[in-house]
Amino acid sequence: MPKLKTHRGTAKRVKVTASGKFVRERQFSGCSHILTKKSPKRIRKFRKQVVADPTDTPRLKRQLPYA
Repeated sequence: MPKLKTHRGTAKRVKVTASGKFVRERQFSGCSHILTKKSPKRIRKFRKQVVADPTDTPRLKRQLPYA
């Protein structure tokens, strides 16, 4: 059976934890423009990573076969 290809776009955005969960950045992780209307608390939250939703796990496993 041939080797499976990794989806490179997903590999750059998602990391796998030791327990097998997928961790991603928040939507506005760059958070580089239109900051005046965003509260400091909101901007700080954008910096943190979050565990990807469990419903996305099967799709992520298919895109990252060797992760």
